[in-house]
Amino acid sequence: METTNKISFNRRSFIKTIGLSTGGLMIGFTLFEACKPDSNVMIDLETLNYKDFNAFIKIAENGMVTIYSPNPEIGQGVKTSMPMLIAEELDVPWEHVLVKQADLDTKNFQRQVAGGSQSIRASWMPLRQTGATARQILINAAAIKWGVNPSECYTEEGIIKNSRGEKLSYGAVVSEAALLEVPENVKLKDPKDFKIIGKDIKNVDIDKIISGKPLFGLDYKTEGMVYAVTLRPPAFGQKLVSFDDTEARNVNGVTDVFQFGDKVAVLATNTWAAMNGKKALIAEWSSDEKLMSTEDHDMELTKLLDSESLKEVRSDGNIDRVKNTADKVIEYTYEAPFLPHSCMEPMNFFAHVTDTNVELVGPIQTPEGTARQVAGMLKRDVEQVHLSLTRIGGGFGRRLIGDYVVEAAEISNISKKPVKLVYTREDDMAGGFYRPIVKYKISAAIKNSKLVGYHLKETAVGSSINRSRASYFPAGCVENYKVEAAQLPSEITTGPWRAPVCNFLATAEQTFIDELAEELNQDPVALRLELLEKGKKNKADLEWSPERMIGVIKLAAEKSNWGNAKEGVYQGFSAYYSHNSHVAEVAEVVLRDGKPVVTKVFCAVDCGVVVNPLGAKNQIEGGIIDGIGHAMYGEMRFLKGKPQSLNYDSYRLIRMMETPVVETYFVDSNEDPTGLGEPSLPPVGAAIANAIKAATGQRYRIQPYLKYMEQVSEIV
Repeated sequence: METTNKISFNRRSFIKTIGLSTGGLMIGFTLFEACKPDSNVMIDLETLNYKDFNAFIKIAENGMVTIYSPNPEIGQGVKTSMPMLIAEELDVPWEHVLVKQADLDTKNFQRQVAGGSQSIRASWMPLRQTGATARQILINAAAIKWGVNPSECYTEEGIIKNSRGEKLSYGAVVSEAALLEVPENVKLKDPKDFKIIGKDIKNVDIDKIISGKPLFGLDYKTEGMVYAVTLRPPAFGQKLVSFDDTEARNVNGVTDVFQFGDKVAVLATNTWAAMNGKKALIAEWSSDEKLMSTEDHDMELTKLLDSESLKEVRSDGNIDRVKNTADKVIEYTYEAPFLPHSCMEPMNFFAHVTDTNVELVGPIQTPEGTARQVAGMLKRDVEQVHLSLTRIGGGFGRRLIGDYVVEAAEISNISKKPVKLVYTREDDMAGGFYRPIVKYKISAAIKNSKLVGYHLKETAVGSSINRSRASYFPAGCVENYKVEAAQLPSEITTGPWRAPVCNFLATAEQTFIDELAEELNQDPVALRLELLEKGKKNKADLEWSPERMIGVIKLAAEKSNWGNAKEGVYQGFSAYYSHNSHVAEVAEVVLRDGKPVVTKVFCAVDCGVVVNPLGAKNQIEGGIIDGIGHAMYGEMRFLKGKPQSLNYDSYRLIRMMETPVVETYFVDSNEDPTGLGEPSLPPVGAAIANAIKAATGQRYRIQPYLKYMEQVSEIV
């Protein structure tokens, strides 16, 4: 169906003509304001220079189109998929499109962020309107040239045609188009007419990635730049008492050493010299006697679970009453450890601070917030900070936090040099913001063989459940439902980790649903469907859709041949809603030498319109494999605040030979797109835990599973 959008912004808010070297037209506008129906643009783009465009289309006279992608590219594919939306409505062949990364533009962008799997969701209509409005202006220009009504004209792959059979390329009318008013109404394509959206499009950077061309922050170099590494406290909570830099300054290539805060910066002409200079430092730190170890956190979280410190997050009905009158109450506790982010590209950033300007270049998920942090640290006007984005070699939430960017700017400001700060792998592992250690205690009240009450308690370090996630399944499906949570203070820094909170909450809840099904002697899939039917009748305060969840559950069950696996294959089920998408998964496990091995995962996804199926599958499969790896093997332990794993010789990641086959199925939908980078990870922990239970009879409630499997084997 054709969609009409009334746009009320003037020509100067949309079009700007500049002297391109090849001749052409630059088109841009404020994506997240100007494209909204009946909204007005306050910023006059005609007064801005080339780099002040929010997102724009450059059309050259030779017919090539350059589309600038505004959001950080973190491996989630937005540098490909966001321009696809513009190109679709602009109606140009994808092979004629060049894609470039836009810099930070705080004047025109409203959400220049890579986080929460929201880039496409937030940009779906604005970016399509970008292309559609540009296409209509070009049509209007051609119609004037021909002396016909624009309604007699249409476009096909960068060519404007009319009913008389005449043709003009976009490049042939760009100069005339620059003089026209922006139309008040533009028509978006009917999804059935999409030529680019819904097609497999390869990553626009793939050729550069595989051939080693400079794309990432670590690749960035500039004349006169020095490299910096930093010595940090060995344990969270320790302070620098003193340091001796005599030997460090004798290292060939080291140019400077100085203290800032509780850290010591070593500057050198190359990273090797900087790292060796750091190793040569002799430092004295404050005592670690009072700092907490992993066992201390574990003990305190357990105490919190039944303490008065728990705060009510959501309460439906009367959970205490139904527990007291139930035929039976079952209760289990689920535990997950601290986890580092393990980005392939360690933290790094370039900074050059002068009296009048702050230049920043590198990989960051939150460029605007980070630029403001740097400005605040330097006591500068944020307009003095210019931040250019590179491709990001992994983030998973770690690069939402711009501490390393602030650090680079501080070192540059002190040294008065352009500085490239580089973390070693050990710096990255030991100086991170970790996924918090967490415990969930879940209980269910059963009456007449039915679930009548559900009670979730959460205790975590530095992160607690919020009301939104307290409204996820099974909220709305159980009349008596309560969620409580408490936080444990710690010197250890925690922060967002892929699919924050949901990443283990889903494991706990979906494992518990299987335990409940076993108690009720029901098929796990049948129990979920039964609960969801109740949810369909009670949609109050639910952002997720019981109908869409039912859809993915049935699709996953069908594709996996649920309940009819081959002999020797054991299945586990899980389904979860996060980042606006509904996902169901079936994990298959076999026993090899008596040990469970995950061989296959079936995944059903309802994420609305799938913009780029190739990229979407990569996101789903990557999330599942990442989730399996951390559920089975991942654990960061601390001894008196000191990380016990500093590199991959002591921190276990999933290996190539351990990755299962993943079959992904998308629900055919015309709904607006939702998240993809994170939603496939949360369900998989429970899917494999439930499959392992089917295979071995052992129920694992503590991650990493492999560690506790080995402990059980030793006991046996």
